[in-house]
Amino acid sequence: MKKYLYVKFIFAIVLLGVIGFAVISFLGNSLAQKHVESVYSSELYREATNIAQSRAAKYYQESVTVENIFANLKNVASYQDARICLISADGEILLDTSLEFVPEEPIAIENFNPVFSNGSYYTIGSFFGEFSQEHLSVMAPVTLGMDVVGYVSLHLPMSIVTHQRDQIMNIIYLLFGLFMLILLAIIPVFSFMIYRPLQKIIQGADAFASGNLKYNIPLGKQDELGYLALTLNYMSDELAKTGDYQRKFIANVSHDFRSPLTSIKGYTEAILDGTIPPEMQEKYLNIVVYETDRLYKLTQSLITLNDLDKPGRQLDYSDFDINRIIKTTAATFEGTCREKRISIELLLTGQTLFVRADMGQIQQVLYNLIDNAIKFSPEDSVIKIESTLKHETVFISVKDSGCGIPKGSLGKIWDRFYKIDSSRGKDRKGTGLGLSIVKEIISSHQQNINVISTEGVGTEFIFTLAKSPEEDSKEE
Repeated sequence: MKKYLYVKFIFAIVLLGVIGFAVISFLGNSLAQKHVESVYSSELYREATNIAQSRAAKYYQESVTVENIFANLKNVASYQDARICLISADGEILLDTSLEFVPEEPIAIENFNPVFSNGSYYTIGSFFGEFSQEHLSVMAPVTLGMDVVGYVSLHLPMSIVTHQRDQIMNIIYLLFGLFMLILLAIIPVFSFMIYRPLQKIIQGADAFASGNLKYNIPLGKQDELGYLALTLNYMSDELAKTGDYQRKFIANVSHDFRSPLTSIKGYTEAILDGTIPPEMQEKYLNIVVYETDRLYKLTQSLITLNDLDKPGRQLDYSDFDINRIIKTTAATFEGTCREKRISIELLLTGQTLFVRADMGQIQQVLYNLIDNAIKFSPEDSVIKIESTLKHETVFISVKDSGCGIPKGSLGKIWDRFYKIDSSRGKDRKGTGLGLSIVKEIISSHQQNINVISTEGVGTEFIFTLAKSPEEDSKEE
């Protein structure tokens, strides 16, 4: 199995590290540089302003000696790691803390311009050619009254600024390195918690694809991957059941078709080759008709089930009188009931009882249930059909006095092609699909059907239908 996902995950981490390092190296370095410059320039400018307002003003007022001011400025310059200059309004350096003495003659600055910073309170450069290396320089005016009599300038070597920036960047690089180590530690966690379970799921999917539907994915996790594994295991079980059902379905259909076809073929050939004499042909032709009718009924049941199984099948809902449908359906069995001396007793609620359902399919349900009741009822017995209304739900009951259903078979009677062994002799013409069709129709209406049966006493089928809103309006 190729580890594309695993490789992609590691590649993503490495790519994240490279991009992060590049961003920190370029953008982070620039931001750190600007931050350090801003901090130092602000501090230097505050100091320059303080000196201009106090010590420099006293220098011009000659209230203190030059030597005292010079010594004081040297102390401040030493503390700030900076160079301090007192500059006249004409651009002559009167005091310079980088010297060991007070210059007797002022040093003129060529091309001096008080607005050297172009609107900013600091500049980076050689300060009009005074320095061989770059310095961060700030300058504050010294005023007496309303006149500017000079300037105080502070100069910090850029090597100090750069060093401070590098220290900040080293801390950032260290933190980024720790972050990358933590990120790399995620790889074994990813492998243990996600990749290995995913491999098991993939192995299970491969097994299912190859036809091994009995394979069970061994994953006991309670997270999304565990849910996916449980879903796939459930899917494989359902597919296995579907496969078993299809094989059983085909076997049952083949058996139910083969038996009548064998009879039809055998009797037809016997008639054609003269094995059956002419005086007996009517008897065997009736058998052929009987078996043909059985095949027709089986085919119709299969067509009905196929229609019920169609996805997205729509029901043709309408409001109709269920009492009338019961009467009409029961009347179709009049001839069969007369032959077996069976009577159908109707216990219906009210003159009319409207329900909302697919009328054609409900007729099919009633037909199948009544037909079933007649088949398994003894002669001179009664079949009771009852309709009742309880809590906005209509209950329909079909009850016979037949042989009943064994307790162990009650849960299987809804299965397709299922026939109770003890009843096969009484239901040779049956297909084993009638109750399956009933169950499908009632379920598609989102209603319920139940069976109550006692061997030797009889069986009662009870199903529900939704009461029609039209019935409510009539009552009002």
